[in-house]
Amino acid sequence: MPQVKIIAKNFMDMVASLPAMKLDKLYDNAFICEAILRSLPPLAKKYVLQMLYVDEPVLAASIHEWVLADGESKHTIAVDRLVQLRVFIETVDSGVLPREPMPSTITVRLPSLEDLEAYAAEQWELMDTNAQLWYIIREYISNSEERGVDTADLISFLLELSFHVTGEGRKESWFIPTKLATNLSISLSALSSRKQGFVVVETNFRVYAYSSSKLLCEILRLFSRVEYQLPNLIVAAITKESLYNAFENGIMAEQASIDSLLYIITFLQQNAHPRVAERIPSVPENVTDQIRLWESDMNRVEMTPASLFDEFPSQDVFEAACDFAREYGGVLWEDSKKMRLAVKAEILGQIREFLRR
Repeated sequence: MPQVKIIAKNFMDMVASLPAMKLDKLYDNAFICEAILRSLPPLAKKYVLQMLYVDEPVLAASIHEWVLADGESKHTIAVDRLVQLRVFIETVDSGVLPREPMPSTITVRLPSLEDLEAYAAEQWELMDTNAQLWYIIREYISNSEERGVDTADLISFLLELSFHVTGEGRKESWFIPTKLATNLSISLSALSSRKQGFVVVETNFRVYAYSSSKLLCEILRLFSRVEYQLPNLIVAAITKESLYNAFENGIMAEQASIDSLLYIITFLQQNAHPRVAERIPSVPENVTDQIRLWESDMNRVEMTPASLFDEFPSQDVFEAACDFAREYGGVLWEDSKKMRLAVKAEILGQIREFLRR
């Protein structure tokens, strides 16, 4: 079988990238096996089902005989996935779900499915809901061992959620899964359904967000100046200063990777109000072009703390100060005619002492 390098682009990729010992540990649980089966490509599922009642090892060449003439690429993808997940080499036992529903005396106090959906929707107004969920899950799992949490145990728990009923509490852990949680094992990206947008951007850089969400207001503050917030409307302005502050805090103009939590242009486009969502472009070009330009300027200019000296008593003193600063590698700029000198802030104390003497 081929050895396939795994780059975690979704939840199941992260499962497949676990060390063999931890991955095998997951297969001790029957519903984890079912969750992984659900995630497989259609042809891979077919291979698994065909082999359920085969007690003897099956050669790769025998499996290849099942492939139709035009199905070579699908076969390769299926086999690669099964190898990544160690399905071909692991025997799993059946079992039952370890958790029991809460007693009726408690369930009467649980939120309704409608309330649960509304709660979940309010938590995710950055960009695509499932893309953001994957980002957070990926980081949470990647850092789990630093917190003393076993990666396999954590993934096992997350996969358990797919088998719980949405809105039904569990008495051992006292949690109530939402639809986002129960859909984790299927696909974080394929489940995405475009929610109704709420943002309108005008050519004068004004932003109107038709929402009462406090979270959205804080998100807008990350890259714009919020002017006022009404019960169902937030008005903000994108300025050079607000964008520079955003760029300094690691926020990017648009999505080029999954390494940043917020991309300004991507956010504005993906959350465009229905009134402008069908336009091309949904965000005015002069706004997106200016955002890119300001980000480019920010990346091109290097900011260095500095101090400016002028009003030297003589040309000799000025030149001596320049020579002294050069010895320390601290000269940033000099004007010999007007006797002005800009030096790095880190040598400010030394040059002051030199001039005092």
